[in-house]
Amino acid sequence: MASTEVDQVTEGRLAGKVALVTGAARGQGRSHAVRFAEEGADVIALDLCANLESVPYPLATLAELDETARLVEALGRRVFARQTDVRQIDSLRSAVDEGVAELGRLDVVCANAGVNNPAPAHDLDESVWSAVVDVDLSGVWRTCKVAIPHIVAGQRGGAIILTSSAAGLKGYPNIAHYTAAKHGVNGLVKALAQELAPHRIRVNSVNPTQVDTPMIMNEPMFALFCPDVPTPTRADFAPVSQAMHLLPIPWVEPRDVSNSVLFLASDEARYITGVALPVDAGVLIK
Repeated sequence: MASTEVDQVTEGRLAGKVALVTGAARGQGRSHAVRFAEEGADVIALDLCANLESVPYPLATLAELDETARLVEALGRRVFARQTDVRQIDSLRSAVDEGVAELGRLDVVCANAGVNNPAPAHDLDESVWSAVVDVDLSGVWRTCKVAIPHIVAGQRGGAIILTSSAAGLKGYPNIAHYTAAKHGVNGLVKALAQELAPHRIRVNSVNPTQVDTPMIMNEPMFALFCPDVPTPTRADFAPVSQAMHLLPIPWVEPRDVSNSVLFLASDEARYITGVALPVDAGVLIK
């Protein structure tokens, strides 16, 4: 790496800090991890790297987590990458503890791991409801639970950013479990912001609209948005999704969300806590 590139990293907005990202193998999680590294942070990157029976699209792989680690290291930053399940508190705690021990501290937490499986509420199997809520809400709480003691112990303050959704601020049909979980995430933000303020730890959420990631770009989601199309594709989904937004775009890119996460993690947001930041192309006010 050229010296000028190293200097740019050293002077980044998160220089000298360590950031934890769940769901880091691909999609928004990988984008957040890379964006943090671009701004000088070392990264603890965690992901399940396995499929779930109750989720109708392939989840990330260990090879994809390895690629995230490679991208972080290519920016001159250290990375601790582990295959970890946010549904399992002991495994999660062990991974976070090991990551902090290796990288030396913890300053930023991005609880990002999430799944979805669309269906009308009265047709949802209880196992599907439980799986989505367990990952998207309880997994976020578990991540905070095992990470907060490390930030507090550092006595330097910190930032926690929880990945919610536009569905955390308004209702959407046929994803009742996801909508309920994401509303819960926003409630968790408000509670944690009050509990952690004495430690100078800020807690906020990002609330994106559709993002160009595998969680959205899959056949079950296309079918949800295009019920009258026999075998809908990404091309069929695009105009339907765009019609939901004020801005003339069908979806946002992962980096659009990452830039907002970075802002909330940085000192530029040092007095912002307890808020939900939409990255939604105007979907919430249309």
